[in-house]
Formats: sequence, C-alpha cells, structure tokens
Amino acid sequence: MAYPIFQPNIETASREEIRSIQLEKLKTQVSWAYDKVDWYRARFDEAGVKPADIQTLEDIRLLPFTDKQVLRDTYPFGLFAVPLNEVLRLHSSSGTTGKPIVVGYNAHDLDVWSDCIARLAQMAGVVPGDRAQMAFGYGMFTGGFGLHYGLEKLGCMVVPASSGNTERHLMMIEDYQMTVLIATPSYAMHIGEVAESCGFDWEKSSLRVGLFGGEPCPPALKQEIESTMHITCTDNYGLTEVMGPGVSGECLASRDHQHIAEDHFLWEVVDPETGNAVEEGGEGELVLTPLDKQAFPVIRYRTHDLTRVICEPCACGRTHARMEKVRSRTDDMLIIRGTNVYPRQVADVLAGIAGVSPHFRIVLDNDKGLDTMSVLVELEPEALSDSFAAMDTFRKRIAEKLKQNTLVSAQVKLVEPNGIERTFGKTKYVEDNRKK
Repeated sequence: MAYPIFQPNIETASREEIRSIQLEKLKTQVSWAYDKVDWYRARFDEAGVKPADIQTLEDIRLLPFTDKQVLRDTYPFGLFAVPLNEVLRLHSSSGTTGKPIVVGYNAHDLDVWSDCIARLAQMAGVVPGDRAQMAFGYGMFTGGFGLHYGLEKLGCMVVPASSGNTERHLMMIEDYQMTVLIATPSYAMHIGEVAESCGFDWEKSSLRVGLFGGEPCPPALKQEIESTMHITCTDNYGLTEVMGPGVSGECLASRDHQHIAEDHFLWEVVDPETGNAVEEGGEGELVLTPLDKQAFPVIRYRTHDLTRVICEPCACGRTHARMEKVRSRTDDMLIIRGTNVYPRQVADVLAGIAGVSPHFRIVLDNDKGLDTMSVLVELEPEALSDSFAAMDTFRKRIAEKLKQNTLVSAQVKLVEPNGIERTFGKTKYVEDNRKK
C-alpha cells in the first residue's frame, strides 16, 4: 500500500500557487453552500451577494460570518448539504450549555480529514510503521476518531486504548513497544506522574513522539512532559465545527507555531470587536472557511481563538502559513473589577518562576459586590520548605509578579505537589463562583 508522504508540490508551493488553489476551491465551496443549504442561501441573499461575486480571496469579506449560535439555531441537520443517507459519520460537541453542535461527514470529507491528520503527524516526526497509543476518549469527540483514522492512513499501528486506567497505559507502552502517544497534555502529565510512582523507567521506553491536542499546552507543561518522558511533544489544532483536529500542526523546526493546511482551509484574522481584518501578523480572532467540506459546509466560522498568522517560509521547507499556538480565546477573557485578564497571562507568569509546576487554578468570587481573584499555585517538591517565613515570602513574590502582569491583586495560595486535580479531558483553569 502506498502511504501518504511529504507532498512538496502542495506543502512547499509558492504563495501565488497556494492562493490560486484556495481561490478555485473557495468559489466551488461558496456555490455548494449557496445551492445546497437554505440557511446560507438566505443569508447571502440578505447580504446581496451571489456566488459569482467571489472573484478574489478578499471577496470572502462580502459574506456573513457563521458562529456557534448559528449551529445551535439550525440543530440538528439544518446546515447539512447532502441527504442523511450519504452521511457516514456524525460527531458533536458535549452540549453542556444547551443543544450540542452536530456535524457530519461523507466519504469525501473523511478522506480529506484523514489526509490532514497524516500530514500533521508526519510534521511531528511520525512515520509509517510507528505504533500509536490512543489516550483520547472515543465517542462524539472528534479527537479520538480523527487521529485514529489519519494515523492508520499514514501506515501506523493504532492501539485504541482510550483515556483512563493509567497503569494499563504504562503496561501497553512497555509490552507493545509503543512509539507514539496521543493524549491531552494534562493526561500525558498524569501518565508521567503515575509512572514515577510505579518506578517506570522512561529512559528505556520505546516512546518517541507525543501528539497532543484538546486543550492548550503551555510551554512549561510541554517542557516538563518532554523532560519526564524523554519524548518530543507536538501540538495540533482543530475544532469540531470546521472538521476536528488537523487544521494545523507543529513541525519540528518551528515549535511555537503550527502550519495551517492551507489547501484545505482559508484563514482570516479579524478584530474580535469589529470583524474587520487586522494587519498581517497582528493578533486577532481566527476565522476559518473549510474548502473541501461537502456534507457540512461552513463559511467564515468565528473560532473565538486568538492568534497571529505569519506567511514567511519555515526552516522545515514548508511554505504554508503558520499560526501562533492558541493560548486564549475571546470568550475566556475574565473581567475583574473592570480589568481584562486571560488565563494565559497567569500561565506565562508562573512559567517564569522556579519551583512552580505548570498546574494552577484561578478561582473567582464576589465579596459584597466586589470581584476577587485567587490563584492556586502548585509547587514542585524542591520548592517546599519547613520555614513559614520562607514560604510566605515566596507566596508574596508570586502575587507581586501576577499583579505586575495582570494589574489585578490576586490572593495566592500555595498548593503541595500534585494538589491540583488532574483531569482526563480538557483541563479546567478557571472556577468562576461569581454567579453561584
């Protein structure tokens, strides 16, 4: 079987060639959405735009945005463009705040998706013949199935272990000689901690690569996992609404950015308030238009993820644009007494303090009408001291650094090693009690 390999005609194409591919696909995708989906036809007509008006990539700005509320309003199948008997798979969000987001894939969509996954895995150093241990949960979540079929397409052996039963994960890594681990970074760290308590020897482990996703992976956490497991950890990015994982992935030459699969996704970076494009390289909200979706086309989807995108060629040789790793969202901004605070700011401050682990929790309360912020900071074992004065001085130093960076006075509480709860799913960084 011929497995997909590095595709230089696509991944090292010139900017002109990439834009030409995108424009041709964009015209087709806009026409498809207009002809097949009543909601898009009505919105385009309201905006006075026809598919024939899209003659340049910039003309996409004539079209209305799509957001999560649209997907909820059209639940479950209002945005589908093919008959349901052509849909081979459904995925959805958890629906914890109401009706879930439901998306569908036909055979074409699944083939494109697995190709995107195979591409990002190769950028991370995965090769045909690798043995991949899946520690993502399966089910309606796109991560497990998305990575599973993409890695199989690459020619890897996939072990569908799912999440939980950490001791069994360690047994399989050792007994099956696994080389790739797929997990959320928080669960990977948990595996490392359990391994330490079991006396597992990572230096003798066959594991080589970690493919992480599902939640942000701050640099300090990645460094700790790499140091613990003796592996190379890479991030990938995606979201259910536009496909799942596979929108972008990290190469080994540019660890702080991720290459966007530009032949499959048209990206924009806009001002979250106005919706207008920001200057090239400026930070803003990422907007994505999948260029190959048939069952569930999405035009100009507002991700709420904040990032920057650069178009200069990468040292790895790839020319596809690179997005800065998403560290915050427009909707995770915290407003504390009129001051905007992002969890990313807290993570960045703590990452620069020796003796502090990457695990923390922000707790918001309201005391007699005034918002308060507490930060639970987990310590490394070497930072512990029997001296109350020394620990209090350390606590105050952390609080001062947080105030300098966030402009908010936070009460810092030091937590013993492993005192912050670990999760198998997405890590919860904020506990907001103000509305309780």
